[in-house]
Amino acid sequence: MTPGKVVDKAPGTSQTDVVIESIRQMIIDGRLRSGDRLPVEKDLATALGVSRNPLREGVRALSMMGVLETRQGDGTYVTKLEPSMLLAPIGFVVDLQDGSGTHHLHAVRRMLETEAAAIAAQQIAPADLDAAAELLRHNEAELRLDEPDHETVIENDIAFHRIIADAAGNPVLAALINALGGRTMRDRLRRSITQPGADETAHTEHLAILAALTAHDPDRARIRMAVHLFTVEDDLLETHRRTDGETRPVEEPPALEQP
Repeated sequence: MTPGKVVDKAPGTSQTDVVIESIRQMIIDGRLRSGDRLPVEKDLATALGVSRNPLREGVRALSMMGVLETRQGDGTYVTKLEPSMLLAPIGFVVDLQDGSGTHHLHAVRRMLETEAAAIAAQQIAPADLDAAAELLRHNEAELRLDEPDHETVIENDIAFHRIIADAAGNPVLAALINALGGRTMRDRLRRSITQPGADETAHTEHLAILAALTAHDPDRARIRMAVHLFTVEDDLLETHRRTDGETRPVEEPPALEQP
């Protein structure tokens, strides 16, 4: 790999930013490809015109983004650049959002996942249908217990949704759905614990989704998924309104003018 031209440094740009942008540009230009090994630290720092500490910081940042990976004793390599890795940091950003924006995140998830269900219905493999059905059987058995394990139920729910997202055959779509799912699933756990019957309702909705997938009916799969996710979304909106009402100061009505 030949480093080539270094990205021009704009005023106020740190050396770490130069490293990140330069390596990004090398990948875009094709000078670095998936699986390529970066030059040794000294040579790369010289080529980019930076010192070693900023170079290490830039490499660490790109590693967190899923662009690079450091192999102990073997150097630093460009990853496979798979969407699931590159879009994973979105999940980190989603996790940082406070509860007031959760319903907005869920609305985006709903738009993506309803279409994923419709696409999956047209091409889902028998093995995936069997795996999805097995997860729902486990949940049904769990929900018959006097004290079901809510976390187990939610984990199976997540796996059920992941099967559908993957079956759509679009890795970018699946990665986005998975990234958005973390925060909304935590809210689903809250609902599972605090609202009697919530798990049973979700299970019934999942069975309806599975039936549509098994019938390879994309319209029905889209609608069943939408119904399921709207149930969750309505709860999030109600929770937001209730919390907002509790925290918002009560305004005194304007005084009436005396005649």
